[in-house]
Amino acid sequence: MLITNLKLEDLEDLVQTSVENSLKNFFTKKLEKENQSQKLSVKETAILLSVSEITVRNYIKRGLLKAERIGSRIFIHRENLENSLKEVKSLKYKRC
Repeated sequence: MLITNLKLEDLEDLVQTSVENSLKNFFTKKLEKENQSQKLSVKETAILLSVSEITVRNYIKRGLLKAERIGSRIFIHRENLENSLKEVKSLKYKRC
C-alpha cells in the first residue's frame, strides 16, 4: 500500500476506519465466545453447585434443571441454572 500521495485528512480517515473495523470484529467475536460459553456441561455444573455429576443428572431427570442434548452430551444454559436456583430459594422461603 502506498501512502505517499495521501493528504493528512485522507490518512486519518483511513486509519480511523481501519481501527473501527478491527474493534468491531474483535468485540463481535468476543460476544460470540461469551454466548457460546453460557452452556455448561454436566461436570461444570456439578463443580459450580458443589454436587456430584450424578446429582446434576438426577436434577435434569426430575425436571429441576432444564438441559439440552447435543449428540450424546448434555448442556445446561447458565441462565436456566440461575433461574432454577432462584425458584428453589423462593420455594424454601414460602414453606416457612
